[in-house]
Amino acid sequence: MKKLLFSAAFALLTTPSLAAGVTVSDAWFRALPAGLPAGGYMVLHNPDDTDAILTAASSPACGSIMLHQSENMNGMSGMEVAEQITVPAHGAFTFKPGGYHLMCMNPTAAMKPGAQVPVTLTFVDRSTANANFVVKNARGQ
Repeated sequence: MKKLLFSAAFALLTTPSLAAGVTVSDAWFRALPAGLPAGGYMVLHNPDDTDAILTAASSPACGSIMLHQSENMNGMSGMEVAEQITVPAHGAFTFKPGGYHLMCMNPTAAMKPGAQVPVTLTFVDRSTANANFVVKNARGQ
């Protein structure tokens, strides 16, 4: 009996928690002309007791979506792929212009100002969060 209880307790302690409680607010894409990539911004809220680790995003309005971080090094701006983004327990993580963002590659005709496009966010534990992103023009309006 002790062995069974120990095994059950060990399994609970070593099983990653689900990020199912993560919610999304202020979600929007900046659409650019001529099929250029669109930047996606949002705030992720994590009410859970453990960190949530975002690893991927997808949308039928994008050929693919990458997690990106804008950087400014020695006066030069650039972008780098982010393999994962940690949303702290009982905290939030903000994607904003000039910082972390989603990069929608090969946007479809659905990516037009005034529209809404669905996005699915996938976390390291394979849980997901869904959100509709408002599409704004190049000036963010």
